[in-house]
Amino acid sequence: MTVVVDPFDLSARTALVTGASRGIGAAIARLLAAHGAQVICTSRKVQACAAVAEEILAAGGRARALALHAGDSDAIEAAFARLDGEGIVADILVNNAAANPYYGPMLEMDLASFDKTVAVNLRGYFWTCVQAARRMRDRGGGAIVNIASVNARRPAPGQGVYSLTKAGIVNLTQGMARELAPHGIRVNAVLPGLTDTKFAGAITADAALMATMRRLIPLARAAQPAEIAPAVLFLCSPAAAYVTGASLVVDGGYLA
Repeated sequence: MTVVVDPFDLSARTALVTGASRGIGAAIARLLAAHGAQVICTSRKVQACAAVAEEILAAGGRARALALHAGDSDAIEAAFARLDGEGIVADILVNNAAANPYYGPMLEMDLASFDKTVAVNLRGYFWTCVQAARRMRDRGGGAIVNIASVNARRPAPGQGVYSLTKAGIVNLTQGMARELAPHGIRVNAVLPGLTDTKFAGAITADAALMATMRRLIPLARAAQPAEIAPAVLFLCSPAAAYVTGASLVVDGGYLA
């Protein structure tokens, strides 16, 4: 039996985090780095996540910024090719980048907004998983965590297509968990509830909506990004060595 001294030690790992410029992605990047991982902070524009990487470096961690547009398959391939050229293989992938360009009734949604949501939230997650997993397979294993949402289980008003993409992410996670287990790759999902980020600003900035949400959430508040990150740390770490295909809900009791 192998004894793990610190089940959350990531000092031998390299983690690639998409959408790491702010919010949940930035909190995840900081926490993984605090536990020893070398973190590759990515976003559509490299300048947007450079500040997070610099903050990690200033705290004594290991990090770098890299451009990766999750809605562009060529950009995803280019990012991984650049890492290949530098001899870097990410043995942790956190798919966090997301798009929700439209808020309102599905019957009023235009196809351009639909296509953008699906391109980032489904196609982007799938292709980033594929690129990372091919390299993890050749390396002997790894861990993938896909950030979904409680909307995957309970579609939210005004977020119909966003919700269906999050449900697709859960299904993608389960399918890949089964396919990749023989290669030593674990695939899990985290389903955050309402979180106080710029992304959720349409809700958190609306006093009437927040009053409703507080009644629906047993803990009666929105989460902070730093409260979502520990679930990702667990699923990335040796502590979760026997966990794959799981969806870990972090929602203040909303789905209870």
